[in-house]
Amino acid sequence: MAKSATLTAGGGGVVKSLQQLLKDMLEKKLVEAVLVPLELPSKEGVVQSLVTRPAALDSANPLAPVLPVNTANVLSKMTRLASSEKKVAVVARPCELRALVELVKLKQACLNNIVLIGMDCYGTYSVLDYKQFATETPNTGDEFMKGIKAGQADSRLREACQICEYPYPLLADITIGLIGSDFDKEILLLANTPLGQQVVDGLGLPEAQADGRQAAIDKLVGDRVKRRDEVFEQTLAETKGLEKLTSIFAPCIGCHNCRDMCPICYCKECVFDSDTFSFEADKYVGWAEKKGAIRMPTDTLFFHVIRLNHMVTSCVGCGLCQEACPNSVPVFRIFRFVGSKVQPTFDYVPGRDVEEELPLTTYKEDELQKVGYE
Repeated sequence: MAKSATLTAGGGGVVKSLQQLLKDMLEKKLVEAVLVPLELPSKEGVVQSLVTRPAALDSANPLAPVLPVNTANVLSKMTRLASSEKKVAVVARPCELRALVELVKLKQACLNNIVLIGMDCYGTYSVLDYKQFATETPNTGDEFMKGIKAGQADSRLREACQICEYPYPLLADITIGLIGSDFDKEILLLANTPLGQQVVDGLGLPEAQADGRQAAIDKLVGDRVKRRDEVFEQTLAETKGLEKLTSIFAPCIGCHNCRDMCPICYCKECVFDSDTFSFEADKYVGWAEKKGAIRMPTDTLFFHVIRLNHMVTSCVGCGLCQEACPNSVPVFRIFRFVGSKVQPTFDYVPGRDVEEELPLTTYKEDELQKVGYE
C-alpha cells in the first residue's frame, strides 16, 4: 500500500510548490536530473526539458494543461540505445506513463535509474486552445487548477481527456495526488515503490492521510465513462460499414503525422516509408482507366487499418494522433473505440503493469473462445 506524505503549498500557488519540490530533489541529490515541461519564453506553450540546474526549474510548469508531445516518446529516445547511469526524475501524466510502460515491454525504452513521478490529470487543451488560454491567463497551471477546484467544466478540454478513465497514475514511483485534495493548502505525495519511498523520505516531508481521494477518483472516472460511452455510440454509428469507414478516412492525405505522434507506433522502419506500396506510373493510370478515377495517394485506408492492427492492444488513448491530423480525421475516436473492444478480450489494460506480457506475444490455450462482437 502506498505511503503518503504532505507537501505544504505556499502562497505562491500550486505550480511554485511543485517547482520547489523538484528543486529540493536536485539540491538534496535525490536525483541528478529532472525531465519536466518548461514554459517557453513567450509563455504560450511548454516543452519537455531535461533539467540539471535547480534555477532552471523556475520556469517548470507541470500543471500546464497541454500535451504537445507524449513524454514516452521523449524517454524512448533518451534510453533506447542505453539506460541512464544517473538518476533521472520524469514528471508525466497518466497516459504518458502508460505509454512508457508499453514501450518498455516493446524494448523501446528502459526504466533503469528512472524515478517516475506521476501526476493526477484533470485534462489538457489542444496546442492552439492552450495558446489562447495562455494569452488570457498569466499563470496557466494555477488558474486551470482554480477552475477545477471551483467545479467549472471546460468544454475546451481535448476529447481524449474528456473520456479518459485513468486520470490517476497506474504505475509510478511517486504520485502527485491532486484529485480529492485541497491542493491550495497541501499536496499529497504517494510513495508507491521502495524507490519512491526513498526519494520521499529524503525530502523529509511529514506523513499524511489520503482521506477522500478514492471517492473523488470514482466520481471523476464515473463522469468520464458516461461521456466515453456517448462518444463510442456516436463513433459506431458514424463508422459502421465499409462505405462509412471509407468516407470518414477519405480526407486522409497520407502524411503519417498520426503515426509519428503516436507513442505506441514502435517499428524502427515502417513499411509505409518503404517502396512496398509504390508502383510505376502506368499502374496508377491503368487502375484509373478501370474505375474512371482513383484517389491519390492510394492505400490511405490500408495504412490506418495496418497501424490499428499493430498497436490497438497497447493504445493508451492519449489522443495525440488526432491532434496531429491536418484534416481533422477522427483517428483517436476510431482507434480508441476499437481498443475498447480488443483490450478487454485479452483482459489487458495497457500500462497497468510492466511485468504483464503483451497479448499478441503470448499464447493462451483458452483465449479467444468467441471472436467478434455484436
